[in-house]
Amino acid sequence: MPTSHAKRRCTTVSACTVVGIDLGSQTVPDATTLLNFRHLLEEQKLGERIFAEVGVVLQERGAKLKSGTIVDATLIGAPSSKNKEKARDPEMLQTRKGQQWDFGMKLHVGADSQSGLAHSAVVTAANVHDKHPLPQLLHGEEQRVYGDSAYATQKSLIHSKAPKARDFTNKRTRRKDIADEVARRKNRNKSKIRARVEHVFAVVKRLWGFTKVRYRGLAKNANRAFVALALANLYMW
Repeated sequence: MPTSHAKRRCTTVSACTVVGIDLGSQTVPDATTLLNFRHLLEEQKLGERIFAEVGVVLQERGAKLKSGTIVDATLIGAPSSKNKEKARDPEMLQTRKGQQWDFGMKLHVGADSQSGLAHSAVVTAANVHDKHPLPQLLHGEEQRVYGDSAYATQKSLIHSKAPKARDFTNKRTRRKDIADEVARRKNRNKSKIRARVEHVFAVVKRLWGFTKVRYRGLAKNANRAFVALALANLYMW
């Protein structure tokens, strides 16, 4: 970890300037300064405001919310073992997917069906069903809403926020051990569009390394999630 007296020399202006600090002539902030800055972001919920402001800037530069929104959620893991106080984070909970149990939180995202850019997000404990934050992920002007089968049979919930939207979520294709091949074919076609939301998750989790929570509590990790999504949108744009 660099100390407050550490300096780095750069060969270009763009390489020297990081978040307003010229590393060629100014000292690098110490750990306490960075920690205080992070706390300020969390207390004022500035991560969410940064995410929203980046969205406004991108729209001004040509990014548009097209006719559809893709909704999806991804799990962010948390340590399942107890800490030195012999207590797990009470805001991180368990969920079951298939035969696997996961402990942590969920990042729910609404992404544009054309560009794949995230325009809305909600952070919950892992045990919250994907359908519950659904209205918060829609901007209200959608013509179509895409999602996996976790959002099936949620037409009324979709219409409560986006009354003009048609339900293009994937439908369950097997009933009483009989496969509906027509429904399967329709799901495959819808999934070609729905898969675009995975791009933003890939950037957040693989490039930014946000596969596990770093802090205790949902609020702190939500702040990090909004900043990560803002940076993912800039990267993808």
